[in-house]
Amino acid sequence: MQPIDKNKVQVIINQFVNEDVYIHVETTNGAYSTHIDENFFNASAFIRNVKIRYERGTIAGEGPYRVGLKIESGWVYGEGLTHYELDEQGRLLMCGIDHNNKLAIAFEISKTPFE
Repeated sequence: MQPIDKNKVQVIINQFVNEDVYIHVETTNGAYSTHIDENFFNASAFIRNVKIRYERGTIAGEGPYRVGLKIESGWVYGEGLTHYELDEQGRLLMCGIDHNNKLAIAFEISKTPFE
């Protein structure tokens, strides 16, 4: 993965507009941190292989970045993105790495389900 280039990522996001795609969105602030500190408040979200069709997709911010996908009934949104890759399967893989070099968010778009 490489640091997000906002213009390059926007071009890739646009390639999926009005297509049936699968998304994977996962956030965590340390799912296992409560094992170390029982006072630590953990929050996370996990969505995998949900098929959507978005009419508009936007990357915004100056880094870390936000990505929003406008779907018929609302939005799919992720914030804190720092890195991306267009892999050999044509999937847009984005993630956010925190100051401790740990994964904070994954936001991925694919024309085929994630395995």
